[in-house]
Amino acid sequence: MLSLLSWLQAMGADAAVGDTAQDWLQRGNDAPGAAFAWPDRDEAASATRPAPHAARGADEGQSPVRARAVLGAPGASGSPQAARPRAVTPLGASEAETGARRIARAANSLQELEAALQNFDGCGLKATATKLCFYRGAPSSDLMIIGEAPGRDEDLAGKPFVGRAGQLLDKMLSAIGRTEADVHITNVVYWRPPGNRTPTPQEALACRPFLERQIELVAPKILVAVGGSAAKEMLGASEGIMRLRGKWREIEIGDRKIPAIATLHPAYLLRTPAAKQLAWMDLLQIRSKL
Repeated sequence: MLSLLSWLQAMGADAAVGDTAQDWLQRGNDAPGAAFAWPDRDEAASATRPAPHAARGADEGQSPVRARAVLGAPGASGSPQAARPRAVTPLGASEAETGARRIARAANSLQELEAALQNFDGCGLKATATKLCFYRGAPSSDLMIIGEAPGRDEDLAGKPFVGRAGQLLDKMLSAIGRTEADVHITNVVYWRPPGNRTPTPQEALACRPFLERQIELVAPKILVAVGGSAAKEMLGASEGIMRLRGKWREIEIGDRKIPAIATLHPAYLLRTPAAKQLAWMDLLQIRSKL
């Protein structure tokens, strides 16, 4: 049982998202779903037959949940089992980007930008994450490192790169004479994706205006994209990390063009120690550029 709970926590089921707790012990020895019963054929046929007012409601932009209630399908409103917690609904991609850009542009400091992110509901990841992971390190630095997304340790601590991968990243930076006080570390998205999955393009798009504003406020001389997902997002490329790493490019942020380079993610290096040689070559380029 403890192993199962540990696995569920590692997969991202580590936070309660319901409004009220459920006592699963009340069902006794009944198996899950024992109370469920299929509707008879006549009831099922009438439930799937569209009524005139139901079709009219769909044409008027009625939500699928409301339309299902009109049709009388199982789970319609009014039944005790239909009361489910309602997650924060993310905005559409274009609407989220427009709203986020307006909010991010109004922030004149990292503190104001963090406060704006705390109140921003345009990214669906916020509904399942525990904490906002804004940045770690110096508020202003000539070296800015951008990863993919927070993991479990980061979600609990509220800071990016604090787990095993973050500890390796600190050692990598130490090898070129840099400490946490000398760099600014953040991610493409600011909340942990469930199960540590890769952020979707829509989630990255919703956070992009805040990231661009963050880069403007930090004013780095060099940007380092860590990992394939961050490299593709920052560089606007479709190639894999092995083709993207070790090559300098320029990213236009505001009225500045900033040199950027991609390198391997520390989590990948923990799984594939032989690739550390490639990462070391990238670090030497970064040190030379600085």
